[in-house]
Amino acid sequence: MKRTLFPKQLPDEKELVLIKITKIMPYGAYCELQEYNKKDAYLPISEIASGWIKNIHEFIKEGQKTVGKVISVDKQKNTIDVSLKKATQKEKADKLNEFNLEKRYEKLFEQAIVLSKQEQKKDKIKEEINTKYTTYLQLFNALLENKETLSFVKSKPFTDALAEIITKNIKPKKYIVSYTVDLKITSPSESIKSIKSILTEINKLGIDILYLGAPKYRFTSEGPDYITAEEKIKESRKILEKTKTISFSMKNDKV
Repeated sequence: MKRTLFPKQLPDEKELVLIKITKIMPYGAYCELQEYNKKDAYLPISEIASGWIKNIHEFIKEGQKTVGKVISVDKQKNTIDVSLKKATQKEKADKLNEFNLEKRYEKLFEQAIVLSKQEQKKDKIKEEINTKYTTYLQLFNALLENKETLSFVKSKPFTDALAEIITKNIKPKKYIVSYTVDLKITSPSESIKSIKSILTEINKLGIDILYLGAPKYRFTSEGPDYITAEEKIKESRKILEKTKTISFSMKNDKV
């Protein structure tokens, strides 16, 4: 997925991808996957928008860049189908933000390689980093949150150069997301203690929890970018989904 330290050859099904419309046909369009070396993909007309499409050119244009969702990957035939209608507006916005951050961080990584004069060791450095992080976004997020000193990377000239570049080019910034969450006990044998136990586990993810009055709570998460902050909320959702004795609903306070 995404632009990675060592990119995959093919995307996964349901993966969000950046596409460019290259050729429009009566019943669909051919696209290029911008993150996969401009590999060809097909966009069926039924996957462009909901409802009947009389004129395909009213919905897409040649040269248009947008975000789609992979709906099928046939490795034997080497074909990929994508959908526009299955990607929500929020998913598209998140994907573009993620893609732009990944490109920016990749450039800063390359600058550190040059500054430290480690061009010949570049692949080795990437292999060492790839033991813990698969994308530049993951790497830089960890560094910005001071979770990692890169002590496991053997090239000190590179790690020193990267630290210097981060200090000069990235100003610490906190992105905050908040959700209103309704929690209800579904089992008569359970008590309020079960909710408190779950909330304690969620709090350990770095999420602040505010009681708004039964059954509502506010989950607030922050990070160096929106994606990281949102990821903590996603992890809290996974915890709630595993809890059989509690039903819940979550709503983004900004939606």
